[in-house]
Amino acid sequence: MYNAIICRYHEIAIKGNNRNMFETRMIENIYHLLRPVENIRVSKVRGRIWVEHKDKTPFTEKELDLINTQMPKAFGLESFSPVIMTEPSLEAMQKAVDNSCRQYFDKAFENQKVVSFRIRGKRSDKKFPLDSKQIEIELARIVGKHYDYDSLNIDLENADVTVWCELRAEFAFVYYETIRGPGGLPVGSNSPVLALLSGGIDSPVACYEIMKRGCRCDFITFHSSPYTPQDTVDKVKTIAKYLNRFQLPRRLFICNLAPMQKLIRDNCTPRFRTVLYRRMMFRIAERVAIRHKRFALLTGESVGQVASQTIVNMATIDNATNMLVLRPLVGADKNDVVNHARRIGTYNLSKQQVPDSCTVFAPPSPATSAPVPRIEEEEAKLPEWEKVMEEIIDSIEICDSEPDLQL
Repeated sequence: MYNAIICRYHEIAIKGNNRNMFETRMIENIYHLLRPVENIRVSKVRGRIWVEHKDKTPFTEKELDLINTQMPKAFGLESFSPVIMTEPSLEAMQKAVDNSCRQYFDKAFENQKVVSFRIRGKRSDKKFPLDSKQIEIELARIVGKHYDYDSLNIDLENADVTVWCELRAEFAFVYYETIRGPGGLPVGSNSPVLALLSGGIDSPVACYEIMKRGCRCDFITFHSSPYTPQDTVDKVKTIAKYLNRFQLPRRLFICNLAPMQKLIRDNCTPRFRTVLYRRMMFRIAERVAIRHKRFALLTGESVGQVASQTIVNMATIDNATNMLVLRPLVGADKNDVVNHARRIGTYNLSKQQVPDSCTVFAPPSPATSAPVPRIEEEEAKLPEWEKVMEEIIDSIEICDSEPDLQL
């Protein structure tokens, strides 16, 4: 029945001379998200993006299920609707409504004896002999012939069923539902970043938020083998693979921090260990980001959440790198982040309990205020730490995380 998908964007519409770049990125991303659907064309027509088969044939039920699952992952998309595209004539629109309306009205009648409805028409082709109101009346007659007069009620504000239609010079279309997209900007329309991805709840949400602003994410994770199990790495691999559903798949850099942690344990004051660990993580991440042309680091940190995330400690940690550090969740409430993780599907992956790299040799009472001069004194105690860091970087494992997708 449905032979096209109309895609609407919001924020992209306010862009100026570079709007075409954003639209091109969105089209590329939609092609990728819908890659199992064969013989499709994604094109731009008058401020909208359309998805259809090249031969104009209707989508199968399986194809529509995949489209409804994948399109909400297309950042930059405000909403989309499966539509019945027809030739631009009243007779063709009447036929489309006649063949499709019962599916929606019968479903509404399952729970009530009287169903309210409305027809919302738009006539873009001003040469068409009927205006929008007249088109609505003609289509309402088609609905009315299927049901008793007393079982239908017109409600222009809060109808149980809405029949939307639009007539343009080139074609007309009819649809019944509008499905929300994620909003934001298309992934790839901004510079790529390197995300410090742990197995926790926060960092995957931070990755999602920065993808929504158009940035592709590579990921780097830290483990402490043999002090942390393989499960620590496997969990992050699963999260990275899931996040890659929202972008063209990026890489996961897997880094064993244990040699540096042992060096810090053996030479530095215990209560500063966590801040020292984080500074070394940032230095390693910066080197990886520069080598692979990522332009910022990303973390899931939020002010005051743990000892290393006080204002003083975050400033001290930032001091270890010259690269921009993005913290999309810096002012977020934990409950809000948890709810966000549930909405995007990462919560159940993150809540699995496995040991974390930062807890290895963790002090019982970590410092909540570690100024830069004091931490630099501690780092001065570390023999050849730069050589150890180079060895760690040279041993990084790179993992590609292509998500499975099929009809």
